[in-house]
Order: sequence, then C-alpha cells, then structure tokens
Amino acid sequence: MKTQKPLTNEKGDVRELTPEDLRNFRPVDALPSSLTRKLGVRGVQKAPTKERITIRLSREVLDAFRATGRGWQSRVDDALKQFVSSKG
Repeated sequence: MKTQKPLTNEKGDVRELTPEDLRNFRPVDALPSSLTRKLGVRGVQKAPTKERITIRLSREVLDAFRATGRGWQSRVDDALKQFVSSKG
C-alpha cells in the first residue's frame, strides 16, 4: 500500500492536489444531525407518496393556509383530496 504525501509542508502551506489525492477523498458528514434537521436537509423518503410540483395559488389562499402554521402544505393537499373525492 502506498503512503500518501502530506497535504501540507513544514510551513503549513497546502501543496497542489494530484488526481490521486482526489481519488482518495471520501465524503464526510460534517454537520451534527440536529443541525441538519434545522437546515431542512432531508434524507430519501422511505415510501415516496407525494410528488414535487410548482403551483400558483392566489395570495388570499396562500395567506390563509400559511396562517394555520406548520404543516400548511399538507393541509392544502388534504383540501385538494377532499375536493377530488367530492367530484367522484
């Protein structure tokens, strides 16, 4: 097994990275899970049941649903499901 050259010299200057250096890089999970949750970074859905879309809503509808607090998008989905089922 080859030993890698240090990334810095005696003065602490970083040397130029080689293609071999880049191949040896590995991803790191640098943020604690509590901070990741606060940033809104989510993992893959276990059972994707919803699809991301873009929709334009009137300001009064949007304001009314947002005023209900967290989960307002799910309540919009519930209202649309109710509308669809009433038409069937």
